[in-house]
Amino acid sequence: MTAQVIETHPIEGQQPGTSGLRKKTRVFMQTHFLENYVQSIFDGIGGVSGKQLVIGGDGRFFNDTAIKIILRMAAANSAKACIVGQNGILSTPAASHLIRTRKTDGGLILSASHNPGGEDEDFGLKYNGPNGGPANETTTDKIFARTKSLTNYRIWDGGDVDLATLGTTHIGEMAVEVIDPITDYADLMEELFDFDAIRALFASGFTLRFDAMHAVTGPYACEVLQNRLGAPVGSVVNEIPLPDFGGGHPDPNPIWAKDLMDCMYGANAPDFGAASDGDGDRNMIVGKSCYVSPSDSLAVLADLAHLAPAYSTGLAGVARSMPTSAAADRVAAAKGIPSFETPTGWKFFGNLLDAGKVTLCGEESAGTGSNHVREKDGLWAVLLWLNILAAKRMSVAELLADHWQRYGRNYYSRHDYEAVDSEAAHGLVNDLRAALADLPGQTFGSLTIERADEFAYNDPVDGSHSAAQGLRVFFEGGARVVFRLSGTGTQGATLRVYLEQLETDPSKLDKDPQDALADIIAAADALAGIRAKTGRNAPDVIT
Repeated sequence: MTAQVIETHPIEGQQPGTSGLRKKTRVFMQTHFLENYVQSIFDGIGGVSGKQLVIGGDGRFFNDTAIKIILRMAAANSAKACIVGQNGILSTPAASHLIRTRKTDGGLILSASHNPGGEDEDFGLKYNGPNGGPANETTTDKIFARTKSLTNYRIWDGGDVDLATLGTTHIGEMAVEVIDPITDYADLMEELFDFDAIRALFASGFTLRFDAMHAVTGPYACEVLQNRLGAPVGSVVNEIPLPDFGGGHPDPNPIWAKDLMDCMYGANAPDFGAASDGDGDRNMIVGKSCYVSPSDSLAVLADLAHLAPAYSTGLAGVARSMPTSAAADRVAAAKGIPSFETPTGWKFFGNLLDAGKVTLCGEESAGTGSNHVREKDGLWAVLLWLNILAAKRMSVAELLADHWQRYGRNYYSRHDYEAVDSEAAHGLVNDLRAALADLPGQTFGSLTIERADEFAYNDPVDGSHSAAQGLRVFFEGGARVVFRLSGTGTQGATLRVYLEQLETDPSKLDKDPQDALADIIAAADALAGIRAKTGRNAPDVIT
């Protein structure tokens, strides 16, 4: 076995987004494509000679093959060691935890998160830094720049590792340690939460249904919820990770987790329902006939996190992505702690967490997390909800109703127009951007625009500036609509429209969100020309 230098040439389209590089699986499987990007990561971070990396993924199609290629390339680039989850499996939050506890030089996480998996579906790869969080923009810019000048890559010509067997082997001089991917993470959860109280909750007859969606969280949820906390066997469903996620779409929302929603809104529903996504970093929370929006979930957790041991002394602050509703801001203001509004992308929370400015953070796209890792964490959010329910002995619906009575309700919804023609989607955004200055004072139905802008962010920790982060239109009376093009898809463009209205009248807190937001929905379509410019009569997904 020897290290080889393979001649190559730059490949178009290898610019990483907010969560690394995502493409169709067959694109990643093309000659040189994966190898080029991996070498660009290695070069972009200053090389990996003498360094130690964590490597793992969500088990989707091509995961194990890609990991073996990455290991051979790491060895050829003189890495000291790689730590790999057994069978190539590591949830994203578990990988972040491992990077932090083992003090490695970062890690490579193979996932396209909530996107479908399979040979004809999606694949992804991202680099997380030594803090366990996604690479910052400076690093991703260096990686992208390298993809445009690369002329060769280094790879070992043999030495595939048996990923199923625990223990340490070598590729050349590089150690490869295959570890149990679950235990360290489960131990961390036991440190953060009152497992005795949650066990008592289950012992009292409390019932749960956790839909792992045939994704990576299944084994983690079985270990924590069933083995350690005593939830009856069978409480975790679709628990076996599959390369194509069982043919499903591993996105925990009411559309793609329809089976869970049907169960939770049906007769004899469990007390609590939850789901997680492809790589385990997102969550959906549902009570009996009661869906909890991610924005409301963040606000409730911010309000009641002190009921869990890890957060008993209170929170340093709360952060949310700009499109997320302002519900968490209202909690922070009442508690006298700072709140931060950041661009979409978990990497923006990393600086705030590392600087101790916040403890809790979340995104409307079903991601919530805390300072325990530097990624969002689906199972962590479920456990914090269970800890709160165990302490309060209230139902999910009762907790929400109580929260809204005390803080008001930020009616909120996201409308997704998926796989829109890219030219049409960018044209819509560009036209709206050009019109922002003229929008104040214009009326759409019963609504009058108060102000409009394009969100930009100045990082309070490192001073970096992030521009063009979404178009915002604010109406008189507190309503808001945000327009963004998502960077998480692999074909066309996804137009996301975020709609919000604060309601503080105690008699008006029980409306259906789509009814409460009807005027704002109509105004959003009218001012952006969604139907006319995209040809879409309705969104593909409403959450």
